[in-house]
Amino acid sequence: MRRSRKTKIVATLGPSSHTREHIHTLFIAGADVFRINMSHTNHANLTNLVNTVRAVEADVGRPIAILVDLQGPKLRLGKIDGGEKRLESGQHIAVVRAETAPDPADLPMPHPEIFAALKVGSNLLIDDGKVRLVADSVAEARIEATVLQGGIVKNHKGVNLPDTLLPIPAMTPKDRSDLDYALSLNIDWLALSFVQRPDDVAELRKAAAGRAGVMTKLEKPAAFHALDEIINLSDSVMVARGDLGVELPLEAVPGRQKQIIQAARQAGKPVVVATQMLESMILSPVPTRAEVSDVANAIFEGADAVMLSAESASGSYPAEAVAMMDSIAQAVENDPQYRAIIDAQRQMPEATLPDAILAAVHDVTRTINASAIVCWTKSGSTGLRAARERPNAPILALTPIREMARRLTLAWGLHCVETEDAHDLDDVAQRACNIAFAQGFAKPGERVVITAGLPLGTPGATNMLRVAFVTRKNA
Repeated sequence: MRRSRKTKIVATLGPSSHTREHIHTLFIAGADVFRINMSHTNHANLTNLVNTVRAVEADVGRPIAILVDLQGPKLRLGKIDGGEKRLESGQHIAVVRAETAPDPADLPMPHPEIFAALKVGSNLLIDDGKVRLVADSVAEARIEATVLQGGIVKNHKGVNLPDTLLPIPAMTPKDRSDLDYALSLNIDWLALSFVQRPDDVAELRKAAAGRAGVMTKLEKPAAFHALDEIINLSDSVMVARGDLGVELPLEAVPGRQKQIIQAARQAGKPVVVATQMLESMILSPVPTRAEVSDVANAIFEGADAVMLSAESASGSYPAEAVAMMDSIAQAVENDPQYRAIIDAQRQMPEATLPDAILAAVHDVTRTINASAIVCWTKSGSTGLRAARERPNAPILALTPIREMARRLTLAWGLHCVETEDAHDLDDVAQRACNIAFAQGFAKPGERVVITAGLPLGTPGATNMLRVAFVTRKNA
């Protein structure tokens, strides 16, 4: 099965999309990667979902990636007297370090790390920013605050601290348990939530030990102080606009999205844009015009993938939401302005031989109007470098490693095929032509541009460019 677009689609699984029939329907509609959110999934359900995706993968004969999204640390209020409390703008209130406040007039918050790190003048956001406090004084177990934006607060609502670097790890004991279990199921990607510093990513990299790709969710303002270092430590990144839109002014989010996409593309790391992309399709069979424009803009910016959350996990129209994403991506990529915008965004290659070879592959492909680019890739780096160039021609990523074929399905434009390693240079060209023909990317008489590393089978050693004709003998 060949997609008619290069931008990939990530669909979150949930109550509306957990059966084999559901997942098969979503794949046919256009989903390339399936996300499992560990905030709402126990280990038994994770096992069932992974096994079901693998069964669908066998049905369709195409590699499918599974992304497990770790919950991360959750900061929440304690138990409020009466279950809820209305705060008025301008009101003064005390936040106390307790699960239940002794004085019913106070707000309980059982997180000592907040009291240790918060500074006077810093903001506390409650319930996704619906209520906003500013700290007037901070003590070991008590914060005096002024309500800047009032509203109703309820038991255990989430707390965000946009101005504060918290001395907590990005992974909780639950995350470590979920991580170990997910890796035992041979999943493909792990997403790390609430990253504040490069060390958070390094911690997950060490724990994953190469058994899954590391995707960093960028949703904390503190992460932008070391953005390039965080991206370099990651295998991919996500523009997680949910918490990012809570902790930053809403009008700042589009600019940050562009910053992240540009930085990730410069580094050659896949970048996913997520949250509220087709939010109205949770309840409606059609999106709003603004949502369509939002998805289209992410694609025009060159994002590798766009993601559905509740739309596919718990919405009433999961397949329709995926199909709409697919239609928007196809329309954008066929728009006359798309190629000009993507070419204008093209990054200069790094001063390395593999980057120079892939930049040359892009130029040769365009000059001779080749039908496809064929990359032999073992570590995945050749395929990712090819995707970084954003060529107009389709890219086939040939790999002998099934797990790598799955992982690379996240990257822009890559059509991944599992095949045994090439035996010699003639086999490199012959099999590339055969697969390009068999997969519908080239016809007899057309040319393909092939890249690989010599000696054959050496990971990360891309140093060869070859042009080959697809002949009837190949076919």
